[in-house]
Amino acid sequence: MSLWACCVCCCCRGLVTGLPPVESYHRWRRFKRIGRYAVPLVLGGCTFITYEILTLGKNVTIDTEAVEREKLKSYIYIQTAPLEEQGLQGITRKARKQLHRAVKKLIQATADIFSLPLDENYMKQDMEDYESSLWLLLKRTRSTIKAVRVHAIQELAKKHHWHDYQYRTVAQACDQKTSIGLARSKDIDLRFFLRPPLPKAIEDTYIEDELRHLLASLPQSEVDQCVQYFTSLALRESNQSLSAQRGGLWCFGGNGLPYAQSLSSVPSEKVESFCLQALAKHSKVPSHCDAIVANGGLQLLQKIFQLRQDSQKIQRNIIRTVGNLALNECLHPAIVQSGWIGILAEVMKSPHIIQASHAARALANLDRDTVEEKYEDGVYILHPQYRTRKSLAYRARELLTKLKAAGVGDRPVVWVAHSMGGLLVKKILLDASEDPEMRSVVQNTQGILFYSVPHCGSHLAEYSVNARFLLFPSVEVMELSKDSPALTELNNKFTKLVKEQEVNILSFGEMLPTNIGSMIKLHVVPLNSADLGIGDFIPLDVNHLNICKPKSRDSFIYQQSLKFIKDVLAQEPKS
Repeated sequence: MSLWACCVCCCCRGLVTGLPPVESYHRWRRFKRIGRYAVPLVLGGCTFITYEILTLGKNVTIDTEAVEREKLKSYIYIQTAPLEEQGLQGITRKARKQLHRAVKKLIQATADIFSLPLDENYMKQDMEDYESSLWLLLKRTRSTIKAVRVHAIQELAKKHHWHDYQYRTVAQACDQKTSIGLARSKDIDLRFFLRPPLPKAIEDTYIEDELRHLLASLPQSEVDQCVQYFTSLALRESNQSLSAQRGGLWCFGGNGLPYAQSLSSVPSEKVESFCLQALAKHSKVPSHCDAIVANGGLQLLQKIFQLRQDSQKIQRNIIRTVGNLALNECLHPAIVQSGWIGILAEVMKSPHIIQASHAARALANLDRDTVEEKYEDGVYILHPQYRTRKSLAYRARELLTKLKAAGVGDRPVVWVAHSMGGLLVKKILLDASEDPEMRSVVQNTQGILFYSVPHCGSHLAEYSVNARFLLFPSVEVMELSKDSPALTELNNKFTKLVKEQEVNILSFGEMLPTNIGSMIKLHVVPLNSADLGIGDFIPLDVNHLNICKPKSRDSFIYQQSLKFIKDVLAQEPKS
């Protein structure tokens, strides 16, 4: 021990020469910590460790006061084989390699904390390839360039064969945007996320009390009758002693004690359910969201979520509330720091569609890097639930692969497509025509029905985000802009293909405007855009949404569609 202390003192004097006394003291404290991790490695002698610290000191500049202010603790784990399993020969080399790795991790952590530049070439030295790629990917996830950042997260999400400690490293080192991006990646490994601590054993009555106290702490301003009803319902389902303390329904100036005293015992799960429904209603009021978070709502909801794994209803209301809180960007750091990202990523994998949809909505509201829209309460996201390139080319290829796997193309096919679906059909057939393994899909296509398909685009891009999202939720709107070059190229190639393949075409066009809310009326697809110029074209007195919804089997559009399908299937199959 004395030999080690002497060694450290010598090296530290060399490092802090000329520094003010206070700064020398702080540097000494930091290198003493580094020395603590290095002790198991220096049994071979003090000369080596002195040299190593002096050498590495040129690359290590640490503001320890700032670290203290951040209250951040760093843990460096160095694994070495027992000395009896090693000969004395090679100990120095192995120890040096381990020390280099430890200090480089420290340098990386410091650079991340204080946003300092980092030399990538230096980080590659003396490191295994997979370790180097991990740190470089983490660095790129913090790039100021969005495309670089998103691509790095995609690459991270593809890692499925790492060691546990590598996943733990990412979980501790990644920032808010990276965690959210990983959670919205398909088939993500859940080890990428820090797990929240397991709740201690707690009695149901305490959970009830905490929920009631949280509800009672919320403001009563901006509360509509619906929220009042749910809050009153939750608070009145209490035990008699709690009702006596509060004087009945004290929140709303009433006295519900006689009513509460007449109640029989109410099951805990029912009480919690009432409270959570009330909390979900409160979370729709922006000013109440701040109060929910400030009063420990995120932690309480997490505790209940983990304790009530067997209640889908309770879990749905909890995830719904988190999704409402996520509408407020100022609360995103609190949601991330409280450990909700890993929970939401896990719920996304749930076989229960409603739970998964609520989790997808919450994560989409948190993902401001790739999602422009905000999904209000009551919206259920079924597709796309994960980050995806919302382009026609990507979606067409994905659907073509699935359709072929399902046997589409083995027999005669008639495609029936509405709106953007018609553009996907066109791209699917073009892709299939260029792929020998998929060509049977084109060869067996007998006919296509188009209902208000924007072959030449739409003026939709000129309208509000809400209007665009309602009508075209799964494609980049700019691809649908009027006279888009991409659509023009798609149309030209498609018309050439259907002429060569002698595909029968029947198209319908809308003549009535579509109401978007109470303020907007628009013709989503103009007649000249819905007319492909091949086959028959029939304009109808219907709007964009109803053109593919016949009122009955006797309606004109239903009869014409049925006749077209029967006629083309009665034709001889193409050779």
